[in-house]
Amino acid sequence: MTVTVVVGNPKPGSRTRAAGELLAEQLTGAAPDHVIELIDLGPGLLGWGDEAVAAAMKTVQASSLVVFASPTFKATYTGLLKLFLDQFAGGTGLLDVVAVPLMLGAGPTHAMAPDLTLKPVLAELGGTCALPGLYLLDSGFTDDPTLSRYVERWTPVAHALMAM
Repeated sequence: MTVTVVVGNPKPGSRTRAAGELLAEQLTGAAPDHVIELIDLGPGLLGWGDEAVAAAMKTVQASSLVVFASPTFKATYTGLLKLFLDQFAGGTGLLDVVAVPLMLGAGPTHAMAPDLTLKPVLAELGGTCALPGLYLLDSGFTDDPTLSRYVERWTPVAHALMAM
């Protein structure tokens, strides 16, 4: 079982990254095998065929579970994450990957964003999106009972899907 966190925050070492790693660890019982900070891929995301982007894509495609983590910008995920996801083939790019959408925001007004904006794209790319998206407040996600309730409810489902 390989677990990866893809971080769509334009700031490296962000709370988004910390939340993605925490969610991956709590769902699987171990730290993620890979963390991909998309900002590190830089201008390579703007075209096709960049070697670093291709390597990041292969890492994602070889993973059993991937947490796609993004801050909420204008009620949706970041353009940085969009540029990365655009590199994958529709319908098959995330085939056999359990894809978990995670978004952080400053307030509760965009709590539906992971399910309404990010999850459909992950599903369109062929990801297994059986778990609902998770939205956490960025100011206190480590103590948010939403995270522990999510993990308690969805860990058995994540494990069952990864075993398939």
